[in-house]
Amino acid sequence: MSASGDPTPSESYAQPEDWTDPQRWVALPRGKRTDEHGSETEFPHTTEGAVAALAAANTSVIEGSTSNVDEQLRLYYSYVAKEDQSEAAAERVELGSIDNGKAISREMGLKPGAPMPPGAYMRSHVVGFKVIKPSPDQVSVWLLSRVTQKAGETAEEKGSYTRLLLGAKWEGTDWKLSVDASKAAQQDAAGQTEPEMVAPGDAAFNAAGWTAIRQAS
Repeated sequence: MSASGDPTPSESYAQPEDWTDPQRWVALPRGKRTDEHGSETEFPHTTEGAVAALAAANTSVIEGSTSNVDEQLRLYYSYVAKEDQSEAAAERVELGSIDNGKAISREMGLKPGAPMPPGAYMRSHVVGFKVIKPSPDQVSVWLLSRVTQKAGETAEEKGSYTRLLLGAKWEGTDWKLSVDASKAAQQDAAGQTEPEMVAPGDAAFNAAGWTAIRQAS
């Protein structure tokens, strides 16, 4: 899931039964503060700080009274570069989030537009990354996320994986999602094979060049 408001995974992958330890692990740094939207911000001015910011910008929880609109607008205002923010862009995020939220509910067999029932949720968090091109003020990264959803207290949890190509730029005191940086990321990744979308614990995770994420330090 991203700050663009599109939570729909293009592909999915079943977690392996046989666990193979990832060869690369990183405990990403935390941000220095929580902003007015409740988001973790002000990450270190390092490559890992950029990855941590992008991971935070792609972590969301739709549960209880918190809707997809709530989460996508929070991510937008907290993590999108100021030069890319506008009233029109925020409105597009809001309208897109409404439609996507209804699609999520339908997929889960729930009533579109209504709050999640007790025990129901949709959660997305980043589990791995692959840096394409780092520089002091701009970083291109592949992100691997796990999306889980549960339609109610007695429902079975379902999971899938998504892969995103993103760019972050240093803006003032923090890393931000940037249109220009993401365009640069597409150029940086041009001609390269997309890393296979495989779960941490799968032997192919290592072959794909992913780095697993430990609990933030």
